[in-house]
Amino acid sequence: MIVVADTSPINYLILIQEVDVLPKNVRSCCNSSSCARGTCADFGARIGSVLDAGCAHLARSSESVHLVGPLLAKLDIGERDAIMLAKEPSAGQLIIDEREGRREAERRGISVIGTLGVVREAATLQLLGIRVAIERLRTTASLSLQKFSQAC
Repeated sequence: MIVVADTSPINYLILIQEVDVLPKNVRSCCNSSSCARGTCADFGARIGSVLDAGCAHLARSSESVHLVGPLLAKLDIGERDAIMLAKEPSAGQLIIDEREGRREAERRGISVIGTLGVVREAATLQLLGIRVAIERLRTTASLSLQKFSQAC
């Protein structure tokens, strides 16, 4: 099963040092090229090194999907590409956190999970400690929001 991931969940898993749970939870994970382009500069080097390391679970799509349509127009290009890649017949699930992106994916019949869902599944498989991972997510999300508001 191929699992498509938007950039945000991968960023968070990298930042909490738990990105290695992905290959144990999924057989393959694709990240569209536009998702990679949308990665925040602070996270770019980290995700780039993971994507470029040849990890089978984080293979980048070589082509970007360009869409038009009123329902997808409100989403950013990374979310749109991730949703369209997840519509491919070989895709089984989409990892995405953004509320509107999740809603649109679900409207299209795509199985959706977020970062917390990945963490919960990994904890069920005893791949990580859920309390520690959630605390790291809280801290990371709080710091990310502070950085974002300072940049604006």
